[in-house]
Amino acid sequence: MSSVRSWVLIGALVASSEAAAFSAPAGCEGKLTIQFRNCLMTNIWTCEADPDGEQWMALFNETGPSRLRKVDAEFQWLETHYFSPIRTERMVVPAEDPEDMTELFANGYDTYDFTIRDADGNGLRYVGYDKLTGEETVVDGEVLRNTEYAFDVMTENGIILEQMEGRQFVSEAHRIFLFGESWQRDAPDLVRNSSPVDFIYPGEPGFFPNRPIYDCGAMLSSWEVSR
Repeated sequence: MSSVRSWVLIGALVASSEAAAFSAPAGCEGKLTIQFRNCLMTNIWTCEADPDGEQWMALFNETGPSRLRKVDAEFQWLETHYFSPIRTERMVVPAEDPEDMTELFANGYDTYDFTIRDADGNGLRYVGYDKLTGEETVVDGEVLRNTEYAFDVMTENGIILEQMEGRQFVSEAHRIFLFGESWQRDAPDLVRNSSPVDFIYPGEPGFFPNRPIYDCGAMLSSWEVSR
């Protein structure tokens, strides 16, 4: 996708978030809203001009849109746009070891090693794994598979900046990961729970809102490092 089209989508996202209700950009179709704990919410859509399997995921917190990300069918972070502060990041493709959701579902374990680069050419390397626990959780009628994960975020010359671990969920039907519990590796007692609560489809009440509804008001949510 060209940079021009990406910024058109971002402009549409901001404009829509300021309206009474959210809507997918022109040429795109809303697919799913997920309300999470910890005052987070995601609207997901697909666009006619994108290859099959690619999806856009707009993450909202209490103040509005926080992050817009395009992923492919393996959940590679193809491009990500942050709103505070404003910046854009793109994955270096092909990745050294790309995320492979197909591998995870087939064998229960997947490793990854990829680099994300910003507009100035600065890169961050993500190295980690996802592991199916063998358990399933049903949330609002959706069957989700439970996972454990860990990853390091480092500079391209190997300096570790962050180390994350956690338990989350993956949807085989939607081919997306969903927030769960997470913590810094050096602070395992400080657990953030952003688990999903509601899955809302087109035509249902609460589809494509512009704000999250659970656990809001106490503090603002921030979610940039984890997925």
